[in-house]
Amino acid sequence: MEPFPVIHTNFWDAVTAVPLTIILTQVFKIMLSIRRPFVPTLANVIGLIISIFFAHKGNIWTGIFMGFFYGNAAVGVYSSLKTSIIAYRSRKS
Repeated sequence: MEPFPVIHTNFWDAVTAVPLTIILTQVFKIMLSIRRPFVPTLANVIGLIISIFFAHKGNIWTGIFMGFFYGNAAVGVYSSLKTSIIAYRSRKS
């Protein structure tokens, strides 16, 4: 039986891959006019592509796991920032 792969979360994950996933998701959302319900799926697909083909190309299972991490982290960060900005703007008025 193959041991479960060791997954390291490092500088690449937090500072590069997640913001890159957010930026690419926004670019594709604008260019392709994707409807709102499909944006989290797009973020996960982008996260999977970045993880499997670039960040963790040595191990497919690590790539899949971290790809979903990138996609879901990107959606969470975007949602949190959007909610904070809306709350700040409504508080000022």
